[in-house]
Amino acid sequence: MQAATKAAMPAVSFDTAPDRYRHWKLTFDGPVATLSMDVQEDAGLSPDYKLKLNSYDLGVDVELADAIQRIRFEHPEVHAVVVTSLKERIFCAGANIFMLRGSTHAWKVNFCKFTNETRLAIEDASENSGIKFLAALNGICAGGGYELALACDEIILVDDGNSAVSLPETPLLGVLPGTGGLTRVVDKRKVRRDLADVFGTVAEGVKGKRAVDWRLVDAVYPTSQFKQRVAARAQELAARSDRPASGPGITLTPLAPKITDDAVTYSTVTLQIDRDKRVATLTVIGPEPGQPSTADAIHAAGDQFWPLRAFRELDDALLRLRIVEPLIGTVVVKTRGIADAVLTVDETLIANQEHWLVREIIHFMKRTLKRMDLTSRSFFAVIEPGSCFAGSLFELALAADRSYMLDDPEQDNTLALSAMNSGPLKMSNGLTRLMTRFLANPEQVDKVLERDGAFDPQEALDAGLVSFAPDELDWDDEVRLAVESRAALSPDALTGMEANLRFAGPETMETKIFGRLTAWQNWIFIRPNAVGEKGALTAYGSQSRPEFDYNRT
Repeated sequence: MQAATKAAMPAVSFDTAPDRYRHWKLTFDGPVATLSMDVQEDAGLSPDYKLKLNSYDLGVDVELADAIQRIRFEHPEVHAVVVTSLKERIFCAGANIFMLRGSTHAWKVNFCKFTNETRLAIEDASENSGIKFLAALNGICAGGGYELALACDEIILVDDGNSAVSLPETPLLGVLPGTGGLTRVVDKRKVRRDLADVFGTVAEGVKGKRAVDWRLVDAVYPTSQFKQRVAARAQELAARSDRPASGPGITLTPLAPKITDDAVTYSTVTLQIDRDKRVATLTVIGPEPGQPSTADAIHAAGDQFWPLRAFRELDDALLRLRIVEPLIGTVVVKTRGIADAVLTVDETLIANQEHWLVREIIHFMKRTLKRMDLTSRSFFAVIEPGSCFAGSLFELALAADRSYMLDDPEQDNTLALSAMNSGPLKMSNGLTRLMTRFLANPEQVDKVLERDGAFDPQEALDAGLVSFAPDELDWDDEVRLAVESRAALSPDALTGMEANLRFAGPETMETKIFGRLTAWQNWIFIRPNAVGEKGALTAYGSQSRPEFDYNRT
């Protein structure tokens, strides 16, 4: 087991497309798309396990995330999505257990985090894009498979006497459902606590009429009626949408960054790596003046429209940090460009936000910033002359754990806010980053948003918009010492501290999934009862029974 947990992490690319999918089939029929799971056993990220029974690893979920994204941007005519399986009598067995057993703890954490974000992207598309999701469970649906179904708006289960839904992680593996299952059962589907308690401890799950009565699924139909009923319900859900009746959408082209040993360079984002210091510098380049200003022009620009291009590249850079660069603990966030050009783009987004494509761009920017919030790295924003921390790019500074702004009277250095800071880019807690920042003084939110013009360093400091504003004499040493001292602290303690501090204010289903359930899941994954020599996850698939330390902790 010790050797297995030290296995090298497999290579992962987040760049894929439907013609390269190995595990999903995406088809279209007017307003309804069908996303069918057909996991290839021998096409996992590692040869050390087989993806049997539609079980999945990170590679399977990368394809799912890409499919959801492409439906939103490339197929505005799609109003409903049926999520089902091409394998007979099997929907999905969940995350592959042998993959989990052989993974490092960090890999398990980031696998669960990405899968959580993908499930939340489904719910975001339902809430904000007019796309309803229908899970058509044509067979056994367990663990992460049921968690995928729970992310959909409705669940229909085939009533064949055998197919059931289950969350068997606790009784079989000594862990918890890692992608929001427990939270969605009680918060989203409002299953009674006592029934959820039974459900979470019965490995065989619940099927048929009882699954409906317990609110675990919305309907069950016999095999003879299943496909017809699913198709009819998908059309009913599609009829509710406010999306266009037809396309065209835009094409999401490959990002194709230039990758070297110490840098990843995109068209608008650079990620510079200093592994000796365990520090990265993430720089976002602002837009050139003259960006498209009408919905038609934005559509014509497609994925080259600056906010979509820049935030797609930022999203990919954040994922690379998580998966490829586990030793990088501190990220210095910078911007470069013309602040007024950022503010002009923000005005265009707000003015055209009712257009389906602009709406999708704004929500993608929101999800990318959430990805930053949820990334377990220390982020320090550095605001220098030549920066463009304005409007939507100032959200990067608000998302950072600290911000430093150079106060040098000989150099112009300002930041600015826009309407994009007032609501479109909310955090997982349902609040804007300004609202979260000023919980003690909510009136300060309106005050800073009403400001006409930019903030100089002292004004930004007085307004609470930056953490520190050192002068030119102290600047280099203060920033350097801050970064160096951060890198010397325990990464485990920092991860816990940051996650506790970033989501002040109200708790939502989303913050529960990341802050409560995922934190406990991650802890349980390193306990001997799960991964020890005789733990349940270690014993799974063998002839031996797990042995537990029955002391409650």
